[in-house]
Amino acid sequence: MFGLTPLGAVHTAISLVALAAGIAALVRDSAILPRSGLGRTYVWATVLTCLTGFPIFQHGGFGPPHALGIATLLVLGLAALADRELLFGRLSQYVSTVAYSATVFFHLIPGATETFTRLPAGAPLFSGPDDPALQKVVGVFFLLFLIGATLQVRRLRSGGARAGLARTA
Repeated sequence: MFGLTPLGAVHTAISLVALAAGIAALVRDSAILPRSGLGRTYVWATVLTCLTGFPIFQHGGFGPPHALGIATLLVLGLAALADRELLFGRLSQYVSTVAYSATVFFHLIPGATETFTRLPAGAPLFSGPDDPALQKVVGVFFLLFLIGATLQVRRLRSGGARAGLARTA
């Protein structure tokens, strides 16, 4: 269906779980809290999304999808380190919050690319990843990320510290 291999279908399903958990966490908690149920689901589904994506993107060797998967894993690692306040001290909550949110933005790039270069069936909205209209959509997602990250930082500065960090629900 839609030109997906069995691994591609599994990868897509996992990525949809990750994206849904990430957006739900952002709506509910204004951040992705890795100790919450939604946060754990998001982090592990994102890791699985990256790992299942590597063998799928075989268009002439290493390319932008591989780089984005590696970047996502590195940013998740940075966020996890910041969560444990190992590197950033008092800035840890800011680094962690913005890093987890950045990975949601990273999900949206291939999500929009793969969805809208395949759908609607027979007449996709965009011709490929280099389509200028698709690049504008990614630009809008980036702008939304910047707005969201700014609001998260302002919330943290105003004393809305990540009280949910210790939350396990």
